[in-house]
Amino acid sequence: MNGGNLERRACFEVRASARTLTGHAVKFNTEANLSGFRETILPGAFSASLAGDILALLDHDLRSVLGRTKSGTLKLAEDASGLSFELTLPDTQAGRDVIALAQRNDLGGMSFGFTVPKGGDEWDGDRRTLRTIDLKEISVVQAWPAYPDTSLALRSRPLNMTSRQRRIILAGARHGNF
Repeated sequence: MNGGNLERRACFEVRASARTLTGHAVKFNTEANLSGFRETILPGAFSASLAGDILALLDHDLRSVLGRTKSGTLKLAEDASGLSFELTLPDTQAGRDVIALAQRNDLGGMSFGFTVPKGGDEWDGDRRTLRTIDLKEISVVQAWPAYPDTSLALRSRPLNMTSRQRRIILAGARHGNF
């Protein structure tokens, strides 16, 4: 992957269970303040790139592959909220570390690396709107996300969970506690 024009953004929305992480790597129509400019991603921005082979990495490190769409260990889809993912983690040190950090709520969130094809963005002063993105990778990040509204968590909770427990978990995820 050529890193020359590769851009990276981070977000927080993940759920985890057993060996599977789910959540949103990107939220649509959410403004991120990115060191001197603001950026928003529109629905449909990823549709052209989802057919390609996209990697799941740990902290954008190409030596820490956690999954990929080509093998089916990473599933990506656009929904009403953004770019959702389901990642089956490998039984490797990196995979075990991610699970342990997710269970302790120590992960920073999700990030993604991309390029913008010609005509894929529009600038209005210091505001950038992304209409088309060539997605290269999503990453589980251990620090802070640029897009604070994404999510990361272990996918399932015990089936006998009460509705009150589910509401607490959902509220925690909305406030970045998962």
